[in-house]
Amino acid sequence: MPTKHQAISSPASDSKNSARHVATELKKRGKREKNADEKRRALFSAAAVVVGKYGYEEASITRIAEQAGVGNGTFYNYFQTRQDLFDQLLPAVGGQLLEYIASRLDPAQTGIDRERGRIVAYFEFFQKNTGFLRILNEAEVYAPAAFKLHIQDFAVRYARALHKESERGELGDFSQDELTAIVYMLMGARTYLTMLWRSAPGAARKSVDQSYISTYLKLLEHGLFPRK
Repeated sequence: MPTKHQAISSPASDSKNSARHVATELKKRGKREKNADEKRRALFSAAAVVVGKYGYEEASITRIAEQAGVGNGTFYNYFQTRQDLFDQLLPAVGGQLLEYIASRLDPAQTGIDRERGRIVAYFEFFQKNTGFLRILNEAEVYAPAAFKLHIQDFAVRYARALHKESERGELGDFSQDELTAIVYMLMGARTYLTMLWRSAPGAARKSVDQSYISTYLKLLEHGLFPRK
């Protein structure tokens, strides 16, 4: 029985206290999840920088952790092994590439203008993420599952976009199988053009990328062997 110094809590008071406790715990959990997401993103960003600079073989956990500003032990809170990170790196950065291209496209663009938007955005991304080419090319050896996943995802999305443009009458007369083959041709062209861009002197890169983009679009719009 409560003494005269003890307050008797009401059901309404208990309910309010419980609600406040739940809200506090949810807020704490939200902060923890936010911090965890930020550290995970920081490790991915660091891995992209380190692999882009040193390659997969020389991208040690210590280098990645130092680049991310965390201790080696923190790395293992998010990835089981270095290979675990490698197997997720290309799909993660490749997803950023696809999102960047989509964000740069004007919904009103059609046909060759839309493809111009894609290739321009592609070069912009590479200029901001110069290590991506190495992440992509070396992944076939050091993270083959990630490489396969990235190529398939990119090709499927690209083919889907071209198929829609074909249905709107913006492309030539190509079957679905032919469009799939064309997608891989264009993906290869982009990769090798960015390799050319990277090999150019720094001061010349701004001009050569415009030249490469113009040549790429000229080939698509007019063909290599136009009929006379």
